[in-house]
Amino acid sequence: MHLHYCPQCGTKLQSGFKFCPSCGEKLPCAVDFTAPVEAASSEVPPLIVTDGIIKTAANTPPMGTAQLTVGDSVGLTPPSPVFHRPPLRRTRNSAPVTRSEETSILVTPPVTASSKRAADQSPKSVRSPRRRHAVTPKEDQVKESQVKEGPSVELASPVSSPLPRSPSTVKGKVKKAKRVCVGEPLQEGEELCDTTGRKWRLVKLLSQSEAELFYGVQQNAPAAQTSDYKCILKLGAKDGKIFNEQNFLQRAAKPSSVDKWKKQAKMDFLGVPSCVGFGLHSDSYRFLIFPNMGQTLQSAMDEGGVLLSETAMLQLACRILDVLEFIHTNEYVHADIHAENVYISPAQQTQVYLSGYGHAFRYCPGGRHVEYREGSRTPHEGAIDFISLESHKGAGPSRRSDLQALGYCMLHWHTGTLPWSSLTHTPAQVSTEKERFMKDIPGLLSHCFRKSKVSGALQEYLSQVMDLPYSDQPDYNALRAGLTTALQKLGGSLDKPVDLQVKTPGSR
Repeated sequence: MHLHYCPQCGTKLQSGFKFCPSCGEKLPCAVDFTAPVEAASSEVPPLIVTDGIIKTAANTPPMGTAQLTVGDSVGLTPPSPVFHRPPLRRTRNSAPVTRSEETSILVTPPVTASSKRAADQSPKSVRSPRRRHAVTPKEDQVKESQVKEGPSVELASPVSSPLPRSPSTVKGKVKKAKRVCVGEPLQEGEELCDTTGRKWRLVKLLSQSEAELFYGVQQNAPAAQTSDYKCILKLGAKDGKIFNEQNFLQRAAKPSSVDKWKKQAKMDFLGVPSCVGFGLHSDSYRFLIFPNMGQTLQSAMDEGGVLLSETAMLQLACRILDVLEFIHTNEYVHADIHAENVYISPAQQTQVYLSGYGHAFRYCPGGRHVEYREGSRTPHEGAIDFISLESHKGAGPSRRSDLQALGYCMLHWHTGTLPWSSLTHTPAQVSTEKERFMKDIPGLLSHCFRKSKVSGALQEYLSQVMDLPYSDQPDYNALRAGLTTALQKLGGSLDKPVDLQVKTPGSR
């Protein structure tokens, strides 16, 4: 029995069929399956399918060809007039087709009388395709539409290898840092309106960096035209890190949450800044307003040219550790601890604030710790000297990241140096040094203290936090106990003011 194939789905047909039994499509024309194999016209010779390749009986170039995967040689008589065969497609009635069962198809436009004559005169006008390429589902749809319009379409064989992906499309690509500059400073005396409608007047520009500006401000009122200020306004680009900080303050550091924590822990103070206002300005800036928290630790150390005594270092570490335990319990990590983000209250120098939550990261959303995955975030974000190894490698920082960063800060505040202090212009080298010294705490301390006596409390603290697994919960009580015990042995107390004018660099 002579067998033919449905031009839509490729299903074999029996003689007499007018509709395909698989896809239900009407066959293009009636084919006489019982007629002898002969040419449909004197111009078009009969076609013979042998080993999957269509050949003409007269060995002349055919006007249309199709490669079919068949097991036996089957004689075919081309229908008259010649019809245009669209590419194979699957329908809901057709059987699933695996990759190994797909076929390669070469489709040509409809043959006209003029094209037949041209072909008879010039057999070289029909050429084989120069190359093949992998076809994606989207390409398949585009090519099917092109077939209907007339241009020839070439589909790749299923055995051809897919095109290689470019490096830019590979998953896990290291993200590049998105730097957002704050722009030009605003003029002193300018007014900004927060989301509640309160107006704030800029009194004095306190400091500025590439990403943010700090102003002394006062709430605008008829009797408030003085140079005094009780609040600080932090100004940044609308879509910069300040947006992340605002999100953290509204989600995890609401005043009611801080007060509840202090009551449960029986604490008289917790150094989490309270945001008293926020808003947008000129559709380009975002601002946050805080009570005046005093002077930054970095500015105090720069002015006096001093290093912290061991007593002052332990006082600051205990206060900051209290803040870290609070924010960690609320599913966040700070991820950028350094002296510029530490404030000491001018009225009560026992009050120490940890601010600067622009890099705050939600390490445990919904109570589930994030996985360690390098390259998932921008690498080397934060103060290069003090950030953890996770931040260097672009992994999400965890609780141990904050504790390790605090350890680096304590070392630097007390000794004035770190092994990688001269390498901050090459963050990758800093990362390498930190990874090396994580396994060599005695070497790290020896480099920083040189010939001076090593702080036993600092050595114990570093040993605990460097051995902490990535997702494990730290023992805050044990860490705090080690620091406070050493502080008491030195005659210090958390109730005493932090003494910043004790130790000079030359006295190490």
